[in-house]
Amino acid sequence: MASRKPNASAVKALQKELKDLNEFPMEGFKVMVSEEENLFVWDVAIFGPPMTLYEGGYFKARLCFPDDYPYSPPTMHFLSRMYHPNIYENGEVCISILHSPGDDPQSGELPSERWNPTQNVRTILLSVISLLNEPNIHSAAHVDASVAYRKWKESNGVQDEYERVVT
Repeated sequence: MASRKPNASAVKALQKELKDLNEFPMEGFKVMVSEEENLFVWDVAIFGPPMTLYEGGYFKARLCFPDDYPYSPPTMHFLSRMYHPNIYENGEVCISILHSPGDDPQSGELPSERWNPTQNVRTILLSVISLLNEPNIHSAAHVDASVAYRKWKESNGVQDEYERVVT
């Protein structure tokens, strides 16, 4: 989080989203303000999606919001160890929806896939759950996991290194 004082619209947006997520929860995740009672740092519990290698798992993550949220995206890190093509070894999630707006021809992403102020925590978490189900091997953050996943997928589970590490 930047060192300047958060603006009132960021505080208001985060309060509204937190209230909405608690009043109308969705299956697959739960959010709460971190123990530090900092509205700009949320702890997330993600429950492994059914019919995936992550089924039955409980994964801790953290969302950190910038002072100018929702105009800039939050960052997301898994605190639980994750072996996944789109999660860096340090736990940082690599997904288009968390990339700052703009055009980056080197990324291979369309500007429409990147963050915009109409996105919210719910859309981020739904995207992450979807990513657990179907990794994007064309934009790997963890090359070894990407290679193992591709081999596992192409072999219909015969090459089981990926499955063994994940489960």
